[in-house]
Amino acid sequence: MSVLPLIFTAGWASGINAYAVVFLLGLFGRIGWTDDVPPGLERTDVLVAAGVLFLIEAVADKIPYLDSFWDAVHTVVRPASGAVVSALIAGQDDSLPTLFAAAVGGTTALASHIVKAGTRMAINTSPEPVTNIALSTAEDLSVGGILALAMFFPVLAAVIAAVLLAIGLWIVYACASRIRRYLRRRRERREARRTGEAAALE
Repeated sequence: MSVLPLIFTAGWASGINAYAVVFLLGLFGRIGWTDDVPPGLERTDVLVAAGVLFLIEAVADKIPYLDSFWDAVHTVVRPASGAVVSALIAGQDDSLPTLFAAAVGGTTALASHIVKAGTRMAINTSPEPVTNIALSTAEDLSVGGILALAMFFPVLAAVIAAVLLAIGLWIVYACASRIRRYLRRRRERREARRTGEAAALE
């Protein structure tokens, strides 16, 4: 059970930024901060690919509406990445069944993805971009800081991740009306676009 806190933390972080998790875990393993990172994540090509994708996400995640589109595209990617990373960590340590680790990582990643996507929908009901930039930056710093903490104090990092996840789920619940408003506006824009395209074809 020694790697369960790290698996939970990695799953939580994957739901926010899967590419950052792969890059940072690979980097931490490469520089010798931990022995729990599988060698596959430490490969140079994996680090370069994850780093490039992280930079792309760092930009897309700070642009209103584009961030929600990016979240929608990654609804499958983030939980899948959380499951795969968790399974690899468990396989490296052999203290947990791989399928159990994948289930923990994937489920936690899905929950934190719901929090991330939901809060962005709520924020995007406001036209100003400052909140998006501030929240995205806070998420990036949180992922990096808590993953780094997990290398030395995995239980503490997992507790912090669990508290943040619980607070995030409560915020999404509290912002349900704003999220519904965003979804309604998006549906209306799609219908207006379809109507315009149909009129242009006539």
